[in-house]
Amino acid sequence: MTATGPTQDGPRPDRPEFPDGYGLPETTDGLLPWSDVEPKLVSAKHYWLSSVRPDGRPHCVPRWGVWLDGRFYYDGAPTTRHTRNVEANPHVTLTLESGTDVVIVEGTSMAARAEAEGLGARLAQSFAKYHGDGYEPEADSWSGEDGGGLRVIVPDRVLAWTSFPTDCTRFRF
Repeated sequence: MTATGPTQDGPRPDRPEFPDGYGLPETTDGLLPWSDVEPKLVSAKHYWLSSVRPDGRPHCVPRWGVWLDGRFYYDGAPTTRHTRNVEANPHVTLTLESGTDVVIVEGTSMAARAEAEGLGARLAQSFAKYHGDGYEPEADSWSGEDGGGLRVIVPDRVLAWTSFPTDCTRFRF
């Protein structure tokens, strides 16, 4: 199966490539729809971000953030280890905290600014899930020259399943 990019309804689903013996179905029957996976990225409160240190060692850190418009937005000081890592090598993985609903995002992290019309307000509204934890960014927090530490992960692909291996699905963007 080959994917040529996102469809009108979202990223293109197919089966991931796993070694023989994992029991992945050979057909597309049972693939998860993106409409079942994306809400998990939106509603999650805790995510794990993995990057690579300049010396090649892995680094993983819990992050707060929001999935909005098919991308993951998060912020942090440019002096943090993970930000310094992605400035040197932007390739990252992002996973959900849940061990039952697996969602693994592979993509590229880059500095961002909320310049698009209304993006800052939409980000601030999406970050409302953290207000009870004392984090309440303002709509203009990310519009300055440095973006206020705002970063965005642009996905290349997402792996997801709830009942491995039956519904194991890869989404290509």
